[in-house]
Amino acid sequence: MLIAIPDVLSAAAVADMLNELERASWADGRSNAGYLSSRVKHNEQLADGDPTARRLGEIVLTALDKVPRFTAAALPQKVLPPLFNRYRDGGAYGGHIDGAVRPLAGTALRVRTDISATLFLSPPESYDGGELVIRDSFGEREVKLPAGHMVLYPGTSVHRVEPVTRGTRYAAFFWIQSMVRSDTHRALLFDLDNAIQRLATDVPGHETLVDLAGVYHNLLREWADV
Repeated sequence: MLIAIPDVLSAAAVADMLNELERASWADGRSNAGYLSSRVKHNEQLADGDPTARRLGEIVLTALDKVPRFTAAALPQKVLPPLFNRYRDGGAYGGHIDGAVRPLAGTALRVRTDISATLFLSPPESYDGGELVIRDSFGEREVKLPAGHMVLYPGTSVHRVEPVTRGTRYAAFFWIQSMVRSDTHRALLFDLDNAIQRLATDVPGHETLVDLAGVYHNLLREWADV
């Protein structure tokens, strides 16, 4: 399931974030990549413990708490703090798959990467290339969203970032362990939740709303791992 989440950050919040990122201390992105990924990863990244990354990551997480579409789509149980990367001068990231379990730096916490997230921070017209290409059951899908918009996609997906041939592409990225491990089950719950919301808007007080809500929560009760 590939889901776009619009307007996670306001234009003003994105502008402030870009100002900080332009002054940040960037390192070779291969420093924390696995053996296979390091061979195809050509970008820059803020270190996990970088103060700027921590501060900006908290802004992203606080904003996500106010985005119902994110909660409905991800059904988050654990969310790793966002990391930040930068692509420029031909920087790219070849086809790879994210590690199944990731640690939270400095702690014993481990997070199963059910869902990968990319939050676009650079306006798409400010750079050429840099499309996030995700391979799913329908083939390859290119994603290049407006600044402040985010995409969620299964952690099981092979994906890549195309070379940036002009300008600079800034983004935040992170992983979510969902209460519902199966991407198929999450998709069904997301579709059902959306249908219930539309019915509640179109026909307020319809007698089937309670029944449908019951189906939703009974399925969540059956599939949730909490």
